[in-house]
Amino acid sequence: MLDTLESVKFALHMSHMSAEENVRSKVRELRGERGLSQQALGDAVGVSRQTINAIETGRYDPSLTLAVHLARFFGAPVEEVFDVDG
Repeated sequence: MLDTLESVKFALHMSHMSAEENVRSKVRELRGERGLSQQALGDAVGVSRQTINAIETGRYDPSLTLAVHLARFFGAPVEEVFDVDG
């Protein structure tokens, strides 16, 4: 497991990507494993159900802050929740 500094470096990289680069998310998979609705996850991390849906469908790349909150919620490093390498 990478330390917090490496997670922050990764998240900063995510926030500076060009428009052509897509972030792959494991949010739907992780949420499903825990039996959570999009609404419940959104409530837990302080965003709307629509934001969770947009992240899961690849229409929205989360901010650094939201990526860290989601990773912490799932007890995983940011790199395990989001993949920028494809």
